[in-house]
Amino acid sequence: MKLKSILVAGLLILCGGCTDLSETLFDKINANEYGTTDTEIATIVGRAYASLRGGGFDGANGLAFSEYIYFISAISSDEATLPARNGGADWYDGGRYIQLQRHQWDASNVTITGAWRYCYNGISTINAVVSQVEQSSLTDDAKESIYAELRAVRAYFYYRLLDWFGNVPIIKDYKDLSLPTNATRTEVYQFVEDELLEVIDKLPDSGYGKMTKNAGNCLLARLYLNSKVFAGKERWQDCLEVCKKITGQLESDYFTNFLTENEVSKEIIFAIPYDHKMGTSGNFLNWTLTHEQQIWAISPTGNFVGGGNSLVAQPGLYATFDAKDVRRKTMLIGDQIDLRTGTVIDRDPNQPGLQPLSFVDEISDIMDAKDNEGVHWCKYEQKDGEEWERDHDLVVMRYAEVLMMQAECYARMNQPEMARPFIQQIRTRAGLPMPDIIDLDLINDELRKEFVFEDHRRADMIRFGTFFTGTWWEKPDVTPEYRGLFPIPALEMQKNNKLVQNPGY
Repeated sequence: MKLKSILVAGLLILCGGCTDLSETLFDKINANEYGTTDTEIATIVGRAYASLRGGGFDGANGLAFSEYIYFISAISSDEATLPARNGGADWYDGGRYIQLQRHQWDASNVTITGAWRYCYNGISTINAVVSQVEQSSLTDDAKESIYAELRAVRAYFYYRLLDWFGNVPIIKDYKDLSLPTNATRTEVYQFVEDELLEVIDKLPDSGYGKMTKNAGNCLLARLYLNSKVFAGKERWQDCLEVCKKITGQLESDYFTNFLTENEVSKEIIFAIPYDHKMGTSGNFLNWTLTHEQQIWAISPTGNFVGGGNSLVAQPGLYATFDAKDVRRKTMLIGDQIDLRTGTVIDRDPNQPGLQPLSFVDEISDIMDAKDNEGVHWCKYEQKDGEEWERDHDLVVMRYAEVLMMQAECYARMNQPEMARPFIQQIRTRAGLPMPDIIDLDLINDELRKEFVFEDHRRADMIRFGTFFTGTWWEKPDVTPEYRGLFPIPALEMQKNNKLVQNPGY
């Protein structure tokens, strides 16, 4: 883990190893006295990257890619669900997750508030760093290099806001304390594009966990892939041209990307690094996924922190995977075996033999699911000795996405045979033959399986239209199109009377 430890250390030096990213820390640093060495420059930029992990900025901001960030995308799609358990005692939480499942969310849903604040806390942190750099004694060339990375990370946050909320304020000046107004979704789209086009050539060629040229181009390709949704114009050819600039390769083993030490992956283009020994926080996803007695299927000594028993696969998802598809192993179904005894684990150890821990692909009641109902997730490695704060890095971009973007663009441009070699690579690794017919239905299905549980599905479904017309468990047959955007959180509207709510809410 040497590479990751060095990177995470660089992200934490400036704030003394803590993960409190509040802007007050900047007041303790004289801008004219800091930023004159390579190490100091790395720590300045590191504050921006550290903001990607999320954390405890305030009571409504959850943890990156976990409860309040990842969940809004996963649960609102046909990928995952989070039913209440134990008569609503566990995970009902005021109905916030059931609202997402049923496409009935409102502006008071705290998960949506958390997503908003995650992005704007990150943007505020980056704007503060930009302000610090502007006041520093760095050379203009050094400043330009730093600005490129900062602006690329900020563009990532604005991309997420563009996807989730659409019409949001564009804030670039840390010193401007006036209340901001909404920009239109088209204006936010144009801002993200302009920022990326201006900085990509100035980004580093390499660097794990950094906004490199490959990462910047992958984000730009995503923008063009979703251009029809975001800005009303198709840009398939532009997406293709950007993809051609991205270098990379697939790992021969799909699961190398999701190991605890997944920094070894050559496929990962951009990841958010975590290491509990370095004091990072924000990656407790694997804890939430495991049943409290499931620890015995992972560690014979019980040396594994888990037990949230939360997010599970949408009923029926597991059955869509071919038995030969290696990606089906991202999910757990059936009996869970106790490593101490070789027998099935008891859900209630006080009643041996009466309630076997056997995960099933049915959920009887969204308001009161049994604790073994739902196929469980295990995409990221689960192993003996894991702490509450996991050490695997959360994958944001990997080269498989670049291949699938090209395949989709060719299919949408009525050139399906041009898509074949890209899909071929994906399916060969998955252990599947190549079908004769390549169409958008095939690509949509392949996206669902290749990126299952990676924070892709909601955006893919909106682009393909199935988010609105698709049917799945506990979701209405038709979802109004305005729900392709989330509402601006009520708490933010109360703080800023210049904000205008998204249509429909």
